Amino acid sequence: MSWRPVRKAVFPVAGLGTRLLPATKSTPKEMLTIVDRPLIQYAVDEARAAGIEQLIFVTGRGKASLDDYFDIGFELETTMRGRGKSLDALEPSRSGFGEIVSVRQQQPLGLGHAVWCARAIVGDEPFAVLLADDLMVPGALRQMVTAYDKLGGNILLTEDIPRERTASYGVITPGETKGRVVEVRGLVEKPKPEAAPSTLGVIGRYILQPKIMTVLDAQEQGAGGEIQLTDAMAKLIGKQPFHAVTADSARYDCGDKSGFVLANLALGLGDPEVGPKIKEFIQSTPGRGGGSA
Repeated sequence: MSWRPVRKAVFPVAGLGTRLLPATKSTPKEMLTIVDRPLIQYAVDEARAAGIEQLIFVTGRGKASLDDYFDIGFELETTMRGRGKSLDALEPSRSGFGEIVSVRQQQPLGLGHAVWCARAIVGDEPFAVLLADDLMVPGALRQMVTAYDKLGGNILLTEDIPRERTASYGVITPGETKGRVVEVRGLVEKPKPEAAPSTLGVIGRYILQPKIMTVLDAQEQGAGGEIQLTDAMAKLIGKQPFHAVTADSARYDCGDKSGFVLANLALGLGDPEVGPKIKEFIQSTPGRGGGSA
């Protein structure tokens, strides 16, 4: 079977970000900054690097700044040009004409519902899904597209997680394994540790066939009373090829305070301007490598 290339990506960005309150009371969590750019920029960069041509934002009330961020900042750019300043820093935040399309998720009914809201734009094409608060360094989608080009079907991104944390993830039943790619024979949402079929948890990247939208049409509720993407995918296993790629990247859960801080620290240390100052601070702080007690 010939599988169509992945040209579109869905970004579910309507979430309330309650784990990061009060910062997210008036600022979308996807606009919170890691070093010098918002989380959504990292996700968009990852998608573009994987060959994605159309970016579909599934937004909610109070999320207009996401669209504004990728627009041309006329006043800002005019002022910078007038002062002889380079606009190079703004280049990643520009979108091409028609590159970004936004749709609304009027109610927070779950990840499956958010993806389903993009059905008219996805149409009959395969598509990627990227959760921006799962920051992958380096980006993982290109690795997944490479696997998709060989295997077709549906590709999930997984991470080996502690068994005691399986109740926070969708967990796969693994089949045949080849390197970092494993066949997915089953999928369960948030199983208790004693019932989990493995410790391979699904994290925030997916490549899915458009048939998933037909399954989501039923609007069936799952764990937490939400429409779960995991449940819809599970119904297609055995009917379409399903594989998982184990992440060859560091993952930071930036929807969580500790993950957000660690992401800033890790990426800051790798920044040529910021890194030396962080190292100097760590070495000069008592008990952290160089200061007095």
